[in-house]
Amino acid sequence: MAGAALKGTRGAARAPATAAPARIGGLDALRGAAIVAMIAYHFCFDLRWFGYARWDFEHDMRWIGARSLILGSFLLLAGVSLVLTARRPDAKRTFVRQLARIAGAALLVSVASYAAFPQTFIRFGVLHAIAVSLLLAWPLTARPRLALALGLVVIATGVAFQHSTFDAPLLHWIGFMTHRPATEDYVPLFPWTGLVLVGTALGHALLRRNFAPLAPLARAPRALRWLGRHSLMVYLLHQPLLIGLLWLTRH
Repeated sequence: MAGAALKGTRGAARAPATAAPARIGGLDALRGAAIVAMIAYHFCFDLRWFGYARWDFEHDMRWIGARSLILGSFLLLAGVSLVLTARRPDAKRTFVRQLARIAGAALLVSVASYAAFPQTFIRFGVLHAIAVSLLLAWPLTARPRLALALGLVVIATGVAFQHSTFDAPLLHWIGFMTHRPATEDYVPLFPWTGLVLVGTALGHALLRRNFAPLAPLARAPRALRWLGRHSLMVYLLHQPLLIGLLWLTRH
């Protein structure tokens, strides 16, 4: 689950009086906490894969809830950070660069997962969803109320509506399927893009208070904040390292 996250009244995204600092320690700490939770979840998943555990990640609501909470945290923080990107003097250039990094990482994940799991490789996972969701949310970074309204509609629709039309492989990335496709990671736009949109509204709410609610988190351990600053790199590397360590225990 990656964290290269990217920023409502109309025009507020251009107001220099409330410009946010380049780095917000509390935001990094939150993203770092999500990274730690993700690593713990994937480690448990790998333990089952190696036969050390028999947890039911597909049907046990505790595991499903844990995954949803971790994934939702990344997407919400992506929307918050998008507001900050939109306030930079070089906003468009920075956004394109960040989007390219995430899209490139998503492609790498697809290729690597195809090599490891050709039948269930990742076609549209968390990085794919973040990249497309940020692209869709970018025009709404200065319209927090509209972003919030649309986000709630996307979430509600994605949860409540299903139709067999969307079971077609070419439409899996949209959502609305009647069953989960056979893939190692699946994060469709409906309902998950809704959290990025809600995150942009939340980003403006925090910005109006100069991110004061997150100030106590800036004193979180440096290692946690480091994880939050380098979340994309950690996301790409943690599974090969975990799998490698568990493989060594078998050999």
